[in-house]
Amino acid sequence: QVQLVESGGGLMQAGDSLRLSCAVSGRTLSSLAMGWFRQAPGKGREFVAAIKWSADNTLYADSVKGRFTISRDNAKNTVYLQMNRLKPEDTAVYYCAADLVRYSMSQYNYDYWGQGTQVTVSS
Repeated sequence: QVQLVESGGGLMQAGDSLRLSCAVSGRTLSSLAMGWFRQAPGKGREFVAAIKWSADNTLYADSVKGRFTISRDNAKNTVYLQMNRLKPEDTAVYYCAADLVRYSMSQYNYDYWGQGTQVTVSS
């Protein structure tokens, strides 16, 4: 069983930076692929970023490419999402997810999910 706990959300202003963390327990992080997703009020969950086991490969949604960076620290069993130049449209609950088999942009491939952390960006 894998447990994921997100932290780092908050109330920000447009243009600010914020780093989310996802602590992983129950399984060695190096054996997983990790993703970040988000869900805005009244909208479906959407892909944000993913990182492969080796950390050499990453995927980003077009809406965050160039502003967000996903990274991992296998020694700390933690994955991060650095968010720069935040926009009001980035307001959402952000979820960390783990994929035991592959890494992809599809939420349906992910096996474990955290409880989410709220990010609110005011204009």
